[in-house]
Amino acid sequence: MRLGVLDIGSNTGHLLVVDAHRGAAPLPAYSHKEPLRLAEHVEDGKMTKSGIKALTKFVADSVVVAEDKGAQDMLGFATSAVRDASNSDAVLDRVADETGVRIAVLPGEDEARLTFLAVRRWFGWSAGRLAVFDIGGGSLEIAGGSDEEPDVAWSIPLGAARLAREYFRGGVADPTQIRSLRKKIRADIAADAGHLIRGGPPDVAAATSKTFRSLARICGAAPSDDGPLVERVLTVADLHEWIPRLVEMGPADLATLPGVSPSRAHQIVPGALVADAVMDIFDLDELQVCPWALREGVILQRLDQLSDKGVR
Repeated sequence: MRLGVLDIGSNTGHLLVVDAHRGAAPLPAYSHKEPLRLAEHVEDGKMTKSGIKALTKFVADSVVVAEDKGAQDMLGFATSAVRDASNSDAVLDRVADETGVRIAVLPGEDEARLTFLAVRRWFGWSAGRLAVFDIGGGSLEIAGGSDEEPDVAWSIPLGAARLAREYFRGGVADPTQIRSLRKKIRADIAADAGHLIRGGPPDVAAATSKTFRSLARICGAAPSDDGPLVERVLTVADLHEWIPRLVEMGPADLATLPGVSPSRAHQIVPGALVADAVMDIFDLDELQVCPWALREGVILQRLDQLSDKGVR
């Protein structure tokens, strides 16, 4: 069947039209995305009028695109930026009224759990015990386990866009701000790190989504044009070498680095500090970069549900 998957992230709105059936990898047929930057449209805890307008227009445009591409069904979900907004119900009601699409808000634990499912399916059972980390725009997701359902899964409000908004409003943070941010990140991750550590060292530690992909590319991983089957690894040694250089660079210089888009350049430093803290606190020398993430997890769960109902 052909599905339209509407992913409302904290940075980007992304419609992915996929051909999917149980037992096969979802095959992307068409992609439509916009840099909504919703995490930066939250003021005093509420989604701003400009953020609501941008979101509504994107969903309306995506409905037309999905219909044009023959999608039989639409799955819509939102993550941290919408989840954390105090007016999220009103925002999503307006989107539903104007577009006919009801977007579901994923709790942080579900976000981590579904990302884990996607990574497990990508690497397979030979990966053994998995640890999965995802730095989004609004939050960091962590999950671990040996099955398709993780033993532990949780979310921390340490997304790259969120931290950039709070600490990098002027474009470049001074050393005092960097130290303060580094301390906060490490304390927040360490608070619940035992949930994962108690299970023992993972056989494979994996990272997903744009921030980790960008950091891996900066550190020398293959470009996206080489395709998803090429192995990509982010090592702690390479990250330690790059972080001091990244801290000294402004957004314009960061945007010239491989794998970094201008719209996300200001998020690279906070994202790198989160990645560094993850690898240090969980004692990881490297992270395998997985091309599948939350969006694929949502698709795979939907296919499993349809299969249980006898739908092909």
